[in-house]
Amino acid sequence: MTMMKLDTKHAFLKEDIASYQEKVNVLHEQLMNKTGKGNDFVGWVEWPNAYDKEEFARMKEVAASMREKCDVFVVCGIGGSYLGARAAVEMVNGLYSKDKVEMVFLGNTFSSTYIKQVLDYIADKEVCVNVISKSGTTTETALAFRLLKQFMEEKYGKEEARNRIVATTDKEKGTLKTIADKEGYETFVIPNDIGGRFSVITPVGLFPIAVAGIDIDALMSGVKKAYDDLSSPDLSKNDAYAYAVCRRILENQGKNVEMLVTYEMQMTMVAEWWKQLLGESEGKEEKGNLPTSANFSTDLHSLGQFVQEGKKVLYETLLLINKPALDMTFPHDEENLDGMNYLSGKSLDWVNKMACQGTLEAHEETGGVPNLILTLEDMSAESFGYMCYFFFRACAMTCYLLDINPFNQPGVEVYKKNMFRLLGK
Repeated sequence: MTMMKLDTKHAFLKEDIASYQEKVNVLHEQLMNKTGKGNDFVGWVEWPNAYDKEEFARMKEVAASMREKCDVFVVCGIGGSYLGARAAVEMVNGLYSKDKVEMVFLGNTFSSTYIKQVLDYIADKEVCVNVISKSGTTTETALAFRLLKQFMEEKYGKEEARNRIVATTDKEKGTLKTIADKEGYETFVIPNDIGGRFSVITPVGLFPIAVAGIDIDALMSGVKKAYDDLSSPDLSKNDAYAYAVCRRILENQGKNVEMLVTYEMQMTMVAEWWKQLLGESEGKEEKGNLPTSANFSTDLHSLGQFVQEGKKVLYETLLLINKPALDMTFPHDEENLDGMNYLSGKSLDWVNKMACQGTLEAHEETGGVPNLILTLEDMSAESFGYMCYFFFRACAMTCYLLDINPFNQPGVEVYKKNMFRLLGK
């Protein structure tokens, strides 16, 4: 049984998904044979079978050691170097985790207030650090790591700081690799053929996820299950490719904005990770859909009006969870002053699912908004791994259907050049 399923019954598709089969067959072969656009960065495709098992075992050992040493684990990275790990930690552990190690994220902003507050917050705590950067020159991360490095050396002395800092970087070259070798940090490798937004299933994501107490064996088991389930290009069997095709069909129907909707608060960072994956992969040559997100029912009280009656530019992709991590029963109250006894004895998850069903009906039938539905079994580590690989395959295929390279991001360099000029670099 697949762990993530696609339902297209509410999507108002005007083309038959199966009509894309011949094209998908060709593009699937290009992806698998590394002959398509951006083929230098398709290492993630075979990663479920090809990852370094020795490094994987070492990651688990070092993560266990870090968990013994620290109250707070600081992940220093930006974009793909932190979004995947944060998405996994929040999805699996929840937003108010009772795990002994608190995860804090730095190196993802220039905000002076945020950076100073983090440094003040960790000042009296036991701290370990994972700095993540392939080059070591990503400005947000390099700036934060200099501050962290000095903080750690002042707090613990150079020798002990060395034992509390781990660098995830290039195997052989780059600024961070040079620093790590000079200082004697433990290091893990960012594969050369896997880009940042596809890197959560590599040491980039797996090491901090392991430090958070999450079972990375289970996560990689989910990745492997997705690899097996999505091995065929058959659109009647491969829901990732079918989802990729649906995105193109809806774009052909004038829907240029995709809103990923979750109904679990702890899935918010999954949506942020998904936005980078699709936005950075697809937004080129004035093509692609704008990826945006919402968390319902919360955002129904802010964005719901636009979705229901605003300009018809968007479609919704619901990312639903079959089994919640936790649930409870709504209580009975004899006085019933709030008039809520009609929910007595009902589970809160049932209420959430009824809210989803009612919203879907309103947006589809009255609002005329297409809805794709993706249902994930639960919020476990295994499901997270499955979901990531599912979206990787969908992303590659949907970009190939647009005839663009899914794996580069040339537009990102423009702001950096301007910033460096203004900073006087």
